[in-house]
Amino acid sequence: MATINELQNEVIEEFSDFEDWMDRYQLLIDLGNEQEVLDEKYKTQSNLIDGCQSRVWLQADYINGRLHFSAESDALIVKGIVALLIRVLDGHTPQEILDADLYFIDRIGLRDHLSPTRSNGLLAMIKQIKAYALAYKMKEGN
Repeated sequence: MATINELQNEVIEEFSDFEDWMDRYQLLIDLGNEQEVLDEKYKTQSNLIDGCQSRVWLQADYINGRLHFSAESDALIVKGIVALLIRVLDGHTPQEILDADLYFIDRIGLRDHLSPTRSNGLLAMIKQIKAYALAYKMKEGN
């Protein structure tokens, strides 16, 4: 399985094919649309991420020492952003996720091209993913 940094580098490479930000937004929308639909049973208040302008649900499952994420949003670009985060972080151990430096966000210029509210939403998503990782790490007793 690829490391978090290898996956980040793949994302950076994919986005570097597009100079124009309209094309990059389209890529984000496509990534969001390719994502599997989140099961209705996970669209709960407890899975809603605080701090996002649009509604984002994030489900974390802990299987064999690794975290698996699924998510859904009612906003296309946000759905694409969460799809990217999942692509990079899904299937890794809690410790790997906690140690991850998510440099791809700045390298693809995402932070510079998001409105302040979307940028806050992105930070809220990362914070939630890391909170899940921390919670499961504590459960492991490590």
